[in-house]
Amino acid sequence: MPDLLLELRSEEIPARMQRKAAGDLRKMLTDGLVEAGLTYEAAREYWTPRRLALDIRGLTARSKDIREEIKGPSTTAPEQAVQGFLRKAGLSSIAEAHVHSDPKKGDFYVAHISKPGRAAEEIIAELVPGIIKSFPWPKSMRWGPASAKPGSLRWVRPLQSIVCTFGPETEEPVVVDFEIDGVHSGNITFGHRFHAPGPISVRRFDDYSAKLEAAKVVLDADRRKEIILADARNIAFANGLDLVEDEGLLEEVSGLVEWPVVLMGEFEQDYLTIPAEVIRLTIRANQKCFVTRPHGVAEDLSNRFILVANIEAKDGGMEIAYGNGKVVRARLSDALYFWKTDQGDLPDLDQLRESAAKFELDLKKPLDQRMARLDHLNVTFHAKLGTQGARVERIKRLAEELAPVVGADAALVVRAAVLAKADLQTEVVGEFPELQGAMGRKYALLQGEHPSVAATAEDHYKPQGPSDRVPTDTVSVAVALADKLDTLTGFWAIDEKPTGSKDPFALRRAALGVVRILVENRIRLGLTSIFAKAFANFCGGAGQTSDLLAFFHDRLKVYLRDQGARYDLIDAVITPQSDDLLQIVRRVEALGSLLDTEGGKNLLAGTKRAANILAAEEKKKTLVAEAVEPALFRENAEKKLFAAVNQAEKEAGQAIQNEDFSAAMLSLSVLREPVDSFFEGVLVNDEDQAVRANRLALLARIRAATDQVADFSKIVG
Repeated sequence: MPDLLLELRSEEIPARMQRKAAGDLRKMLTDGLVEAGLTYEAAREYWTPRRLALDIRGLTARSKDIREEIKGPSTTAPEQAVQGFLRKAGLSSIAEAHVHSDPKKGDFYVAHISKPGRAAEEIIAELVPGIIKSFPWPKSMRWGPASAKPGSLRWVRPLQSIVCTFGPETEEPVVVDFEIDGVHSGNITFGHRFHAPGPISVRRFDDYSAKLEAAKVVLDADRRKEIILADARNIAFANGLDLVEDEGLLEEVSGLVEWPVVLMGEFEQDYLTIPAEVIRLTIRANQKCFVTRPHGVAEDLSNRFILVANIEAKDGGMEIAYGNGKVVRARLSDALYFWKTDQGDLPDLDQLRESAAKFELDLKKPLDQRMARLDHLNVTFHAKLGTQGARVERIKRLAEELAPVVGADAALVVRAAVLAKADLQTEVVGEFPELQGAMGRKYALLQGEHPSVAATAEDHYKPQGPSDRVPTDTVSVAVALADKLDTLTGFWAIDEKPTGSKDPFALRRAALGVVRILVENRIRLGLTSIFAKAFANFCGGAGQTSDLLAFFHDRLKVYLRDQGARYDLIDAVITPQSDDLLQIVRRVEALGSLLDTEGGKNLLAGTKRAANILAAEEKKKTLVAEAVEPALFRENAEKKLFAAVNQAEKEAGQAIQNEDFSAAMLSLSVLREPVDSFFEGVLVNDEDQAVRANRLALLARIRAATDQVADFSKIVG
């Protein structure tokens, strides 16, 4: 069967866009081919900085002939209905339709439509220009004289050539002929911009790939990554160093080169006094280079870095490495200046005394100075929620409330909350916002803060995603909770809640962070009361407590489902008033353990039967006695069930009071046998109204007993 080769070659595509663009091209073309009636065996996309390519194998040479019947109206239908049928079927007159008969429906019109199949080349030539014109680049451009015309071609960078060949392995492939804004399809591509800039004639993918390799272009991006990583490790090892691996940087660098050549550069040892994170980020952000560390040393960095060039230089890359080293030195010189400046006094100390007094700051300490300046400058947090200084004050008060709940030292919590945002006013964080928190920790340790206070500067932002760790130090936990709860209650108070897929202030992440901190640290916290204290900081927000609690319930459900919990067990346990997330989790765990047993499954069946009968009778307004009267029992099974319910209700209630949910579930499990016996030997809807009302009251007692631990009616099974 024929194969299709497509290459769209342009000026350099931004590295961050390449992988997705290649995937989009594959999906758009294969979807279009299938929709047009073609099938294929396999499709794979490739990309380099200057090209997107597709290799589609086993594509059918022609779409199938289509024969279909379109049923129309009755032969006695009004003219308007007939005309609508003709338009739908594409017929010019009713004479082109056929008349079919049905014993029940009578005679009606039917259009017999026959569409011959189309050659694959014709379909491809029609599809590809449309895909190019509608391609979903995040950003695109127009160029050349044609750009002045409305509707002219847009591409991420100027599109220079198109290769499109089609044919079986045993024959010479044909060029699928089409043109878009002056760019004609063909079988000519070009190799490496410097090493092999001349034209290359290609036939099919294997030929294309091999000729590009010979022209210094590695087409497979994952292979480029493997080459870069292996060579970087080897050159580091040869110099007694270890490569500091960085998957994100590796992905980016592989999208910057077509022919990767790995080299080593260096900078002066003096720059190693800068924190490793700052060195790494400086070199990464500005030069797209990897850092190294002495072999076997986990923390320190070396003064050598790894760069990836796109050419094989005649001097072995010495000039390239030297040039990169010059730029790295200049950037590190800036970073060293920022690092030293942050440890010195601010020039406007006299203006900071009022803010320092407000937060009990020591202006002899650099980080305290930065916090005082953050407050003094009235740096805005949000237009409707005030300044960063006001926010720090709120977080401090809330964290102090949370300190005894999480078992933290209140004085350390207050100090940690006050300094947590101070590094926002440092030079290093101003240059590298990604280092907020990490620099706060370093600066706090440098000025002699307690380790828990220093750790909080970094850890109070955590967790920042499902794979991020949660803080465990009690001081960090208190401030992290206060920070996230202040954010949530603040945005709830001004009615800036997430809607649909939009969550510009990452409130879902903040709520999930609270969930994870509480659950994974096994912390009991009544959210309702803490919401009230947090909302008190904002005007008019107190009425939002129940809505915010429901939002937390949704985040907890997401978290538990990711942990493998059944959705129906979560729904069975959560009530609108449940505000202790850890207790909910323990209930779900205990309920799941019970229902994993045969007895638990049988108990579920029996209690659901009782609840269903009771609900049906309540709906019919059948009389249900207010209390169970043992004198009305006629069967031994009624007496046994009544005794079992009394025992289970008492023991389960006591276990719940002791917060032993496993014991509560175990107490309910004794109902299994008497419930089964009751339904086997007792007719609930007895002819005697008093007996019937009494038996229904007994079912109500079963429901009440089980409702202490979960709403069994919501459990599937």
